Amino acid sequence: MILFADPGFGQKAADIVEKMIEAQGGRKVLESIKDMTLIGSVEWERMSGRFTEYRKAPNRVRQDVEIMGMKKTDAYDGEIAWTIEAEETSTRTGRAAEEYKSNAQGYAGLLHPEKYGIAFVLKGQEEIEGNDYFVLEQTIPGGVPITHFVDAKTYLVYRTEIPGIADREGVQRKGVTVMSDYKKVDGVMIAHSLVSGPEGWETVKFTISKVTFNTGLEDSLFQMKK
Repeated sequence: MILFADPGFGQKAADIVEKMIEAQGGRKVLESIKDMTLIGSVEWERMSGRFTEYRKAPNRVRQDVEIMGMKKTDAYDGEIAWTIEAEETSTRTGRAAEEYKSNAQGYAGLLHPEKYGIAFVLKGQEEIEGNDYFVLEQTIPGGVPITHFVDAKTYLVYRTEIPGIADREGVQRKGVTVMSDYKKVDGVMIAHSLVSGPEGWETVKFTISKVTFNTGLEDSLFQMKK
């Protein structure tokens, strides 16, 4: 199995991944993280609210968002993707489930890609607004591929992209997330500002105000209630 491929550029995918790990805090620190909780504010279409995101190694995630009294939960328990919207709970299948699975991959997938069948391929370099970025593609079995734009100086991720899907107008748009305002929390570099949405269309801005690690999150938090 080829976990890292090199199309002939100066640095190899494995080198980039290792430097990303160091930039985010190093293997020892990232290995120690069993779960994390992110709390902050969210802005969407001139409306604002709050969100809490829970993550548990190796591949569980849950995000609770409340905007102007409207509540929505998205989660992946390691096998099943599910959501709660308008007080209705349902499972996600197809493309939506693939996106949930990719989003759930945390530090474990970066530290041990071979264990989870994850592959990284260095596609080249790209200049964005005068800065150079390595273009690193990550593929995940059963998930959508993620392209990471890694800052060539800091080795922190500036932007991620997933393949486009048709919006409500039938236009194919890539899913884009731009990360900024990195701050160190307990030795881990965390982007405190994330702007996400279909490229050139509506976006959602998440601003993180609090990050906690290893609070003993239970598996049941990520499981759909029956």
